[in-house]
Parts: sequence; C-alpha cells; structure tokens
Amino acid sequence: MNADDTPLPRYNYKEGAVLLVDKPKEWTSFDVVNKIRHKLKKRLKVKKIKVGHAGTLDPMATGLLIVCTGRATKTIQSYQDMPKVYTGTMKMGATTPSFDAETQEDGTYPIDHINEDLTEQARRQFLGTIEQVPPMFSAIKVDGQPLYKRARKGETIEVQPREVHVYEFELTRIALPEIDFRVKCSKGTYIRALANDFGKALRSGAYLTALRRTAIGEYQVDDAWQLEDLVRHIKEEPVVRTGDE
Repeated sequence: MNADDTPLPRYNYKEGAVLLVDKPKEWTSFDVVNKIRHKLKKRLKVKKIKVGHAGTLDPMATGLLIVCTGRATKTIQSYQDMPKVYTGTMKMGATTPSFDAETQEDGTYPIDHINEDLTEQARRQFLGTIEQVPPMFSAIKVDGQPLYKRARKGETIEVQPREVHVYEFELTRIALPEIDFRVKCSKGTYIRALANDFGKALRSGAYLTALRRTAIGEYQVDDAWQLEDLVRHIKEEPVVRTGDE
C-alpha cells in the first residue's frame, strides 16, 4: 500500500508495461533503463527482456522518463512524438561548449544592458516554429559517430539546423545572472540550444545550469516513480504472468 492506503500497481513486464520514472541527476537515460532491465531479469528469472525509454534526458537533467518493457517497447515512438514540458535555469553572461554546466565556461559577456523589455523581445523570438542548430555535445550521429564523441576530441562539425516548435516559453524568474523558465515544445527540441540562442538574442551569452522535464503529453512527473522506489517495488511485488489480472 501507498501512504494514502491506495494499492500499488502490478505490472505484467513481459507482456508490456509503461513506467513513469523521475530520472535522478547525474544518471543517463541509458543508466536508468539498464538498472530496470537488470532488476527485471533477476526478479523474473529470465536472461532477456526488452526495456527502452521514450526521449533522452541529459545526465544533468532530472524529471520524467517514460520506460517501456516487453511488447510496450513497440509504442515508444508514440510517446517520443508527444510535446514535452521543461522547467530550468539559465546563467546569463557566459557560455560553455556543451551549452550547459557539464563543461567549463569558455566565454563571458556583459549583462548590465539586459532589462525587462529586452528579455521580453527575445522571448517572443522563440515562440512558434523556429530553426535550431543542435549542440555539438549531442547524440546525433554524423558519419556513424555521435557528435559528442567528436566534440570531446576537439572536432567541430557543421550541423544543419532543424525545425522545431515551441508552444509556450515563459520566463518565471529574472534575478540576473540567473533566469528561470518554463517551456513546452515539440520533439527534437534541444533546451540547451534554446538557452544558448536566447543568450545571443540578448546580445550576451547563456547556458543551462538546471533542467527538469515535468511532462510528456498528458503524463506528469508528479505521477512518476522515484527510481529507488520502483526498484524496490520490482523486487517485492508479486510476479504477474501472462493471463493474470
């Protein structure tokens, strides 16, 4: 039972389960999938079970990760296509190669000129359909190799801009050098790139210092498992087999 006496869900992992997980900071999305897969194989006493996720979160980011098991892995694309909602913090006046706090600052810029009118003008530029160049530190493959691996070697590759759609972009707190935001966007949107471009629009620089995904379509992070709780649940819940209710 939960604290409010509601029964915990039972999943048929082999037939297919959709799990909402609140990804911890410093874990990769692949780390989360591997952890769940390992626990399921041990609990179900099987050598193989399909487990995948719908939409990568960077290690620095936290928040909603949809994990599918068994036959439900066939539905991953439908979740990936859903709009996403993020909240986060940008640091103004500086940039990093990765567009977030994972790498060291490589440039500093003035912020004294940034005011409410300028931030509002800049914010409006990023509403609707926009073109965005993915960051070099991303998993996009060029010639069969992820960009981040080439970036770590010091290589610079020309990446073609992509069209993405920003449905909502709010600035929820301005306390320079920090600006908090909330954004609702289409699949394929890089929030790190949005922060970098926003800094340029302010005639300054910016990078992400915090990011949290709060929703994917109608699915909310408030309804998600903490990873430790889910692992414990997998270990302790009765095994549901095909045909069980």
